[in-house]
Amino acid sequence: MTDTARPPAAHAPGHTEQEAREVAEAAREATWESPSFVRELFEGRFRLDLVHPFPELDAAEAERARPFMEQLERFLRDQVDSDRIDREGKIPPHIVEGLAELGAFGIKIPAEYGGLGLSQTSYTHAIGMVTSHDGNVTALLSAHQSIGLPQPLKLFGTPEQKAKYFPRLAAGAVSAFALTEQNVGSDPAAVATHAELSADGTHYVLNGEKLWCTNGTIAELILVMARTGPKRITAFIVETSWPGVEVVQRLHFMGLRALENGIIRFTNVKVPVENVLWGEGKGLKLALITLNTGRLTLPASCAVAGKRCLEIARRWAASRVQWGAPIGKHDAVAQKLGRMAADVFAMEAVSDLASGMADRGGFDIRLEAAMAKMWNTETAWRIVDDTLQIKGGRGYETADSLRSRGEVPDPVERMMRDMRINLIFEGSSEIMRLFIAREAVDTHLRMAGALIDPRVPRAEKIRTLVKSGAYYAVWYPKLWLGWSHAPRYGDFGALATHMRFVSRTARRLARTLFHCMIRFGPGLEKRQSVLGRLVEIGAELLAISAACARAQQMATADPANHGPVELADLFSRHARRRIEARFDAVFDNDDVATYRVAQQALRGEHGWLERGMVREVAPAPAPAPPSA
Repeated sequence: MTDTARPPAAHAPGHTEQEAREVAEAAREATWESPSFVRELFEGRFRLDLVHPFPELDAAEAERARPFMEQLERFLRDQVDSDRIDREGKIPPHIVEGLAELGAFGIKIPAEYGGLGLSQTSYTHAIGMVTSHDGNVTALLSAHQSIGLPQPLKLFGTPEQKAKYFPRLAAGAVSAFALTEQNVGSDPAAVATHAELSADGTHYVLNGEKLWCTNGTIAELILVMARTGPKRITAFIVETSWPGVEVVQRLHFMGLRALENGIIRFTNVKVPVENVLWGEGKGLKLALITLNTGRLTLPASCAVAGKRCLEIARRWAASRVQWGAPIGKHDAVAQKLGRMAADVFAMEAVSDLASGMADRGGFDIRLEAAMAKMWNTETAWRIVDDTLQIKGGRGYETADSLRSRGEVPDPVERMMRDMRINLIFEGSSEIMRLFIAREAVDTHLRMAGALIDPRVPRAEKIRTLVKSGAYYAVWYPKLWLGWSHAPRYGDFGALATHMRFVSRTARRLARTLFHCMIRFGPGLEKRQSVLGRLVEIGAELLAISAACARAQQMATADPANHGPVELADLFSRHARRRIEARFDAVFDNDDVATYRVAQQALRGEHGWLERGMVREVAPAPAPAPPSA
């Protein structure tokens, strides 16, 4: 362990699937010390008390946030030219400086350190407002505060670390998060960036290269994940002004064209031992815990982006006349508008529920956050797609082009480009499904996992069989019992039927998950499409519950406004149809045939399908990283 120069690793260290799984298992939160609404759903229990009454933003908190929200809205409207930012691919310096003066870089940082000290809900509302105007500014602020240094520092920082870095962060020192590498996406076991303790024990020597580091090209501070042992990943607070930190390249993307995202290289960077965050070997767990709240920005952003889409679509559908009537009067468009309105209501309910749970405390929201991220981003993508379809050619045309010929410059084309990344940011939809599925079967793995583990001795398997048999003899019959018909949930009025549906469907979901475990055994983890359908059912149940609980709260506050109940009812009707279709496809599907064809395609057996194209020259391989 010396300061001898060592080049960044050219590739990730070799590791097996089992080793990757062990690293992931070691990083996950193994216990459930607080209740989780979604986890209870997968266990077959509908814990209405966890979502009802729907969490409201405290009046005092709303009043504290109001001046900032008003200033932020005015600043965005008057100062931020989103089309120019998209055109030039850069957020002008005066915008970044103005946001810093408003306090937008320290929304959740405690006031004693110079931040605004606002709640998670106020933060997500602020970021949602930003998204309604410009996705690039959202990415800047969100990457800084949701997954950058402020959130993990708040959760895991020492008093000394907080005193040193919080004031800088709140004042506008941009931060970034660096985990992804050339060979590291969803498999953190492949991290090649490494840090070695110096001989005198005063600092680590950091070497490696990080890919797709959002804010990395302008950041002053980066939270870097590096290997400090065979199965140890550690989080380091790194200042970009230190010798050896290099921005190799700024990267460019389909959307978010002002995204300050790049390749960052670390060559013999001396990181003081006091800049280890939380402790050696805890980096991956830190990242996963941080994302429990960090992911909540995207659901809020998608909900408000959905509102903007609804505004654009309904305005156009009311004014555009074809065949003697506004196009919104024609059923094909009306169906899109109706679904859009219902989905926007549900998206906001899901987002506010998850943020409210985070603020209230006493909940384990890892599943709620993951589901909100997965469901809202996928729903928002469908909404922006429908918006473009409703606007037709004017949706495909750029705002600048529309403006040049006197049309309303609705930025639908830009919104579509910017929003596509949301299904990949902070955990792709596929990874979210796998993450949620793993947690959904947690009880079963703890209770009977030894039965399907080939490494477990026979004697232990027998003991596990006896123990699990006793457990399931009580647990399973309960999934066929229960009362979910009238008059239960009567205080929900017209929405009671949907709450009863959630109650009985939670038991059906738990039964189906159990049946899948019996049918597929150890192979269930490979049946990702099956698991995905079960996760999607859980997400729809969460959305129905959130929408109905929020509608009931709003109806109580303002009985004259029937809109919330109508929207929640329509959304629940649609969601119930989607749920039934997914249940039908759990065991009756074409997954095996599809997988077989996919493997044939991988082997090139259907290469004849690719005939008739212009044959492109194969790209040259990427150059090897430079040696020291």
